[in-house]
Amino acid sequence: MIDFSPHLPKRPQTDPQYVPELVECMLGTARDRGASDLHLVPTAGGLEMKWRIDGVLQSVRTFPSEIAPRVVARLKILSQLLTYQSDMPQEGRIREPTGNVEMRVSTFPTLFGEKAVVRMFVGSGKFRTLNELGLAPEILDRLRVALAGTSGLILLAGPAGSGKTTTVYASLRELVDKSGAGRSLVSMEDPIEAVVEGVSQSQVNVAAGFTLDAGLRSLVRQDPEVLLVGEIRDRATAEIVFQAALTGHLVLTTFHAGSAAGAIGRLSDMGIEPYLLRSGLRTIVCQRLVRKLCHCATPLREVTEQAADDGAERLGLRVKALRTARGCNDCQQTGYRGRMVLAEMLQPEATDLGRAILSRGDTAELHALAEQAGMVSLERRGIAAVEAGLTTPAEIRRVLGDV
Repeated sequence: MIDFSPHLPKRPQTDPQYVPELVECMLGTARDRGASDLHLVPTAGGLEMKWRIDGVLQSVRTFPSEIAPRVVARLKILSQLLTYQSDMPQEGRIREPTGNVEMRVSTFPTLFGEKAVVRMFVGSGKFRTLNELGLAPEILDRLRVALAGTSGLILLAGPAGSGKTTTVYASLRELVDKSGAGRSLVSMEDPIEAVVEGVSQSQVNVAAGFTLDAGLRSLVRQDPEVLLVGEIRDRATAEIVFQAALTGHLVLTTFHAGSAAGAIGRLSDMGIEPYLLRSGLRTIVCQRLVRKLCHCATPLREVTEQAADDGAERLGLRVKALRTARGCNDCQQTGYRGRMVLAEMLQPEATDLGRAILSRGDTAELHALAEQAGMVSLERRGIAAVEAGLTTPAEIRRVLGDV
C-alpha cells in the first residue's frame, strides 16, 4: 500500500475536527496525485481507501471501522446530501472555492456500511484544447474539418474512463475559439463536468422532471447551431440527436462502444434506421487511454527470440521493438507515469462503407471496410506506440483486450 501516514491529521481520532481534516486531506491528496476517482469501501476489517490513477485502482490505506460512518457523513455534508439516509443511494457535488476542481459524490449501501466514491472533474486543468490531447495528426486535422461543418453528428466513443468527455469539451472550446459569439452553442448534460465560457450549458434534474430527452426536445427550439449532448444512453435520446443532426445542427456527443464500427452496431441495435446512420453521422472517434512508460523503463530494443519472455507474442502483439516497465520512486514502482490517447476515426462517407451501413452490415464487416478506406485501428495505434517505446504490450492488452 501507499504510505499515507504523512498526510494524516495531527490530532487524536476522538477530536471532533479529526474527521473533517481527514476528509479534506483525502480529497486534497487524491487531487494532488492526479487521481480521477477516490473510493472509500467499508469492509469487515475497516474502511479501505483506494484511488484510481492513470486508470488503475490502487489501495492506499485502511482506517478503523469506527470512523467509517463519520467519514461518509462528512462527505454527505460537503455535497449537501441527507446524512440520516443510509439505506438508499445518493448523489451530490462538491465544488472547490477556486472552481478548478469539481467533485461528484456517490454513496451506496453495502453489507458493512455505506460505500462512497468521489469522481474528480478537473474543469480548468490539463487537456483543455485539441492540441493538448495528443491525438494523431491526421485524426486531429480531420476532426477540425468536421468541427467546421454546420450539420451532422460527431460521436466520441469508448468505454468509461477513456477520455471521451475530455475530448468533447476540448472540441467545444475549439468551436468557441473559432466562432466567438457568432454561433449559438448550447449543451444538455448529466452532469456538467466543466464550465465552458461561451456555451449555454444546462444540466439534467430528474427530480424536477427535467430529463435528458425532455430537455433536448425543448433545447432544439432554442435556435442552437451547435449542440453538445452529454451522452447517448437510450433510443429516445439517440433519435433526438439524429433528428437535430439532420436538420441543420452540428451535434457533439459521447457514446459507450468498444470501437468505431461497434458504435454503429450499437446504434443500430437501439433502433436507429440505417439511412439515419448513413446520413447523420459525420465522424466517429473511438479512443482509449493507455499508461506511458516511466523514464526508468529499459532501453528500446529489437524483439528477437526473447519476445515471448517480454509478453509480446504471448499477448498476440507482433512488434518489432519494445521497452519493458521497471519501476522507481517517481512512478511509485509501477513502471508507468501518465497516459496517452489511442484513437481511431471512422467517417461513413466512404462508398463501400456507406453501402454496408445501409445494408445493416455487422461490426466485423464495417471495421474491415473502414480499414480499407484508410482508418488506422486502435490495435495498430497500440503496436506503433509499443514500437516507439511509449508503452508495453501488456498495457495495450490490458486496455484494448482482444479488439
